Amino acid sequence: MTTGWKGVFPAVTTQFKEDLSVDLAATQGVQDALVNDGVNGLIVMGTCGENNSLDPEEKRTILKAAVEVVNGRVPVVTGVSELDTRRAVAYARDAEKLGADGLMLLPAMVYVPKPEELIAHFRTVAEATSLPIMLYNNPPAYRVNIGADVLQALADVPNIKAVKESAPDPRRFTDLINAFGDRFDIFAGLDDVALEGLMLGAKGWVSGLTSAFPQESVQLVAAAERGDWEEARKIYRWFMPLLHLDAEHDLVQSIKLAEQIMGRGSERVRMPRLPLSGARRAEVTAMVEKAAATRPSKARQAA
Repeated sequence: MTTGWKGVFPAVTTQFKEDLSVDLAATQGVQDALVNDGVNGLIVMGTCGENNSLDPEEKRTILKAAVEVVNGRVPVVTGVSELDTRRAVAYARDAEKLGADGLMLLPAMVYVPKPEELIAHFRTVAEATSLPIMLYNNPPAYRVNIGADVLQALADVPNIKAVKESAPDPRRFTDLINAFGDRFDIFAGLDDVALEGLMLGAKGWVSGLTSAFPQESVQLVAAAERGDWEEARKIYRWFMPLLHLDAEHDLVQSIKLAEQIMGRGSERVRMPRLPLSGARRAEVTAMVEKAAATRPSKARQAA
């Protein structure tokens, strides 16, 4: 029942030109660089990829280009974040045709569903495709919790295989594993609870700040996998000020600014988001610059 997915899956950004049209070449460049830095998979058009700011055709074009540039080196998992189930089904079917390796499926946007509606949405999308699916649980952002009752009702759906757990409570990892054993692959989905999740049995980490600091992210997970908790804690403590940015409402702008400072991408975002400005921009810039100046020695040697 498992996906075989593990390790670091950055939620990659979508790059835009000055006129805010999609910069396909730059987006492929970001994706290729992350794969070359050793990540284990890519999440394309998640929150950091500004999924809901993209037109339907743009989404399909971006996915097709991602599949082409990755060329089978790591799994390409695409976000499914739509206003209703009908649109989600259509995108899931197209994603399979375009060569995606899996889907990260969100609740329908805007409307807050009852549990039976959430179950029906996930089941309907899953039945429309043979791709493996990672459900995305983020109660603070989407105002609905994918609880044990929902997962139990979906346990018979063979291609629902994983859960990205972004609730800020690390007890969730243990509760899910106690309830379901290895039925679902659990991924840490909130950057500043990542090491806790890995320690408690998560198979991997769907990460935002990996886009700016991929080498350290890979080293953090590798240290956890080999049980070198001293090294893992060292990297995690260095990383934590930046990882906290992933839990803020302006995470996309902060991560893209960090990418730009690190020479990995552009901070341009589509409205209603605006690039960081004023005191907040100065604060995040200082944090990124400090992190860059104090990178763990192994990462500096590898750079």
